[in-house]
Amino acid sequence: MGLLKLLTLVVLASLAPEASALFAFPGAEGFGRDAVGGRTGSVYHVTTLADSGTGSLRDAVSKSNRIVVFDVGGTINITDRIVVSKNIYIAGQTAPGGGITVYGNGLSFSNADNAIVRYIRFRMGKGGDSGKDGVTIAEGKNMIFDHVSATWGRDETFSISGDVYNVTIQNSIIGQGLETHSCGGLIQTDYGVSLFRNLYIDNKTRNPKVKGKNDFQNNVVYNWGGGGGYIAGDSDGQSYANVINNYFISGPSTGVTAFTRGNANFHGYVSQNYYDSNKNGALDGSALCVKTSCYSDMDIVSTPYAYPGPTTLMTAPNAVTWVLANVGANFPSRDGVDKRLVSEVQSWGTSGQLISDEKASPMNGPGYIAGGTKPTDTDGDGIPDAWEKANGLNYQDASDAMKISSSGYANIEVYVNSLVPSTNGA
Repeated sequence: MGLLKLLTLVVLASLAPEASALFAFPGAEGFGRDAVGGRTGSVYHVTTLADSGTGSLRDAVSKSNRIVVFDVGGTINITDRIVVSKNIYIAGQTAPGGGITVYGNGLSFSNADNAIVRYIRFRMGKGGDSGKDGVTIAEGKNMIFDHVSATWGRDETFSISGDVYNVTIQNSIIGQGLETHSCGGLIQTDYGVSLFRNLYIDNKTRNPKVKGKNDFQNNVVYNWGGGGGYIAGDSDGQSYANVINNYFISGPSTGVTAFTRGNANFHGYVSQNYYDSNKNGALDGSALCVKTSCYSDMDIVSTPYAYPGPTTLMTAPNAVTWVLANVGANFPSRDGVDKRLVSEVQSWGTSGQLISDEKASPMNGPGYIAGGTKPTDTDGDGIPDAWEKANGLNYQDASDAMKISSSGYANIEVYVNSLVPSTNGA
């Protein structure tokens, strides 16, 4: 090889984007925005709604370094918990029909480093193991959950505790933890969790319960029970949180104020958090005072913590409008469960309930999800022929899906990310 050609290759290599330098996807924010997913691995097709075996979701996430696409839509009924491996991108937005619901015994993302999870419903239910969470993370780093709907946890519905580094939950629903526990979730780590533009709804308590390092912005919390809304620490450990431009709306089950159990060890920067407590059928709350008396005796600090915040920070009233229009697994459309939950919020205090059995009225279980038909994909690389032709790829060459594009994303990531808007509040 000539010297000039060698030098040219070295220069080009130095200019190529590194996978780790990219955000997980356009619109990824917060502590978990750098998750890599399966960018350096392979494509796995979910071809069956069966609980296990070749082509199942369980098999798809059983090995690391995979981008998981769905050739089927519908409900996956699981009996045992699904344990997710490292470097997985679960691209729920690729499912045809009404998308994907995983119904049953919950999922563990413990040590699922670099997970990217988008546009999928996780609904545990009464048949799940007692004392288990709907979704749980006990260890691991660099994970992001976007447009996820999580409901009906037996213990917590979506819980993060322990040695967990850099996680984001954004644009998601965390709701209806089953009684008698009925919890939204613990957010307990010293190493960073971002919660942006989520809806916590119909959980008796822990909406969420926070200890450690947390960034809580533009969320909506509705109809918490007597256990509390945002629980600030309740321990001797030190906590450092931003709590900015969120909206708390009392519902029929609400019996206590929005913030509870704070103490001098919980250091919070608070700003323009609204509270509507009157349950009168109108959204007419106002901003809480910036005093410890309004924030359950937490230590209020004067400067926000320099955490990686949302690109666009909305006012709390505008966040309500945006969240209700966009939150959850809403591509291609919301299922009946999420539609009902959103309609409860829109009753502005007059509708909503804590439940102990998701199959009883008014929820009546997870409902039917249409299967649909996947688009033609001649080479089976996960990218439909029409998209490949329109974007300069070869629809008869499966190897191009995992090739890195000029954007730094693998070609299949460019495709799956193009299916949905970059929804970050802008």
